[in-house]
Amino acid sequence: MALKLTLPHSIQNTSLQVGDLAYSCSVDAIQNIDTNFVFNTGINPQLIGTIDAIGQDYVVILEQESVPDTADFLMFSKDKAVNNTSLIGYYAQLQFKNNSDNHAELFSVSAEVAPSSK
Repeated sequence: MALKLTLPHSIQNTSLQVGDLAYSCSVDAIQNIDTNFVFNTGINPQLIGTIDAIGQDYVVILEQESVPDTADFLMFSKDKAVNNTSLIGYYAQLQFKNNSDNHAELFSVSAEVAPSSK
């Protein structure tokens, strides 16, 4: 049975894809963590399931493992079986956007690229 999670705002993360794994975590468990997040915090995100469809303000999850509470923090990860290598190919086009009104500087951009046809 599919689970449709409707969000109170539009989805802004363009890297979210069908096939990604959705997780949830209690907001109470993460509210006191600073920006230097450390993985050994004792917080255990719960797997919700695999994302099957994505809309403007919702995701549909198949094969659900758990159902999040309405106040939970939602996150996703890429499937390692599909996304296990670096970029492949000979051409890349990138676009960086700064939506802040504050001054920002970009010091470095790098990528691991493996030619795909050699």
